[in-house]
Amino acid sequence: MVRYILKRLVQAIPLLLGIATVTFFIVHMAPGDPMDFYLEQRFRRNIDPEVIELIRQKYGLDQPLHVQYVKWLGNLLQGDLGESFAHRRPVSALLAEAIPYTLLLAFFALLFDAMVGIALGIISAVKQYSALDKTITLGSLILYSVPGFWLALMLILVFSVTLGWFPTSQTRSFDYEFLSWFEKLVDLGWHLALPVFVLGIASAAGTARYMRSRLLEVLNEEYILAARARGLRERAVILKHALRNALIPIITIYGLSLPFLLGGAVIIENIFAWPGMGRLALSAIHARDYPVILATSMIAAVLTVIGNLIADVTYVMVDPRVSYEKKKPV
Repeated sequence: MVRYILKRLVQAIPLLLGIATVTFFIVHMAPGDPMDFYLEQRFRRNIDPEVIELIRQKYGLDQPLHVQYVKWLGNLLQGDLGESFAHRRPVSALLAEAIPYTLLLAFFALLFDAMVGIALGIISAVKQYSALDKTITLGSLILYSVPGFWLALMLILVFSVTLGWFPTSQTRSFDYEFLSWFEKLVDLGWHLALPVFVLGIASAAGTARYMRSRLLEVLNEEYILAARARGLRERAVILKHALRNALIPIITIYGLSLPFLLGGAVIIENIFAWPGMGRLALSAIHARDYPVILATSMIAAVLTVIGNLIADVTYVMVDPRVSYEKKKPV
């Protein structure tokens, strides 16, 4: 297994290099000048052109694109992500502040997706063609089709503005520093509730549909019929025999869902003023902040590779028939 993980990590290097190259040139060929935002466009006409040129030289923007690429790639390999044009701070420091918030949001959204989606899928498959199955199916289709930004705005309008049950935005209350550690956890969960629900509900609806379909296929397999013929309880047949095999394609979906969660987090973090990587990336795009855009893109690519690797490793844990070790000839 260790050899397989190392092999996958080595294979990921050219993939990440390709993503870095494509992202770099797309970002730099996009219209707009970073100096307009660095110097604030309305004041730029009053600034000495020599000062503007000195700033370009400071960030290497006066050099040909291929030279900039080679320098950026060299710095990236050494762990130097550069300095943000907009924040005038090292990009690594900005990411260190933003990434924990995004991972926290993505983790609980994924947990919500797994708990709700798998549970609803099992219930829907076991109660096939019942009123409950049809209700879950219709609800899943509706929730899967609703745009995340619209759902977020509606939830804020109803549960935050009208009812006052949840905060409209931010990650903590004004009196957070004066709370006990338990009250801080409750406060964090209170602020996480709406963003996690919006980010995870569409994925949960999709998971429920996949889970129902896969579980129905497994329940018609011969070994399930044999388990029932041996007199095992229906609960044991489903949870111990059918669910384990039905989970394998679901794990594949979770491995691939990480980039979608990060993409969805860009919108959700901005709506709820959540200071994560998505919000940082969107503000960097508006400001043509090249170092931040490139760094957040690379972090997202690395997290996607890691997510897929975790999914492959989890196969073995769920299904003992799956093995990545090379079998010896008999």
